[in-house]
Amino acid sequence: MSPSIMDRNYIHPGLIIAAIFTLVLASGCAGVHPLPGENSTPTPRGTPEGAITLPEPSFKSNVSVEEALQERRSVRAYAEVPLTLTDVGQILWAAQGVTDDRGYRTAPSAGALYPLEVYLVAGNIMGLKPGIYHYQPGEHLLIQTASGDQRATLQASAVNQTSVGDAPATVVIAAVPDRTTAKYGERGMRYVSMEAGHAAENVYLQAAAINLGTVTIGAFDDDNVREVLGLPENITPLYLMPVGRPVPGNV
Repeated sequence: MSPSIMDRNYIHPGLIIAAIFTLVLASGCAGVHPLPGENSTPTPRGTPEGAITLPEPSFKSNVSVEEALQERRSVRAYAEVPLTLTDVGQILWAAQGVTDDRGYRTAPSAGALYPLEVYLVAGNIMGLKPGIYHYQPGEHLLIQTASGDQRATLQASAVNQTSVGDAPATVVIAAVPDRTTAKYGERGMRYVSMEAGHAAENVYLQAAAINLGTVTIGAFDDDNVREVLGLPENITPLYLMPVGRPVPGNV
């Protein structure tokens, strides 16, 4: 007697093919639907072309938080010695580095919306060509956005404050306010300013911990700074923070 398709010991080949086809379709569909809260655009893998990968930041030091607070001062005079990529990476990480698999950063942010964007105006850094760089917190790397030493031009935009031109580099803390105001309305502007202050203090304390000096500068022409950095209109510069080795006795 020929086997029946209902026989326990016999499965019709057509049913096997149909089942495999169904599984392939299901797995394919599952691959294109993001989980709740995820972006539907796949995240590109690998380091962007031309990016400068920064040294891994240090998470421990011989300087306590209390000692850094005690030593923190505004430094406007810098020795004529270059910074290292390790110095730069540590400072940028302190400003906006990622500290958690969920994307949380070194500075608190209202609603975890992270409106801040950090740029580096580099002039005298070992292993890094003079130019303007955009810090990428997620990958802890730099993307060059302009070439050439722009320190003198940035100094002219900051009421000619010599610390900007003399420092080996200046960290620029800017913001995209819409990221925060879209949720919190007009009050979101206050939160953006508060967040910039958190990041700036992190830079101060990190500088003190690794024997560097910095100063917060708010006296500058917004449009001129935006032009020097090539920023779009939706990005607002909030702080300039020159960074360098302090000159003893000039704090």
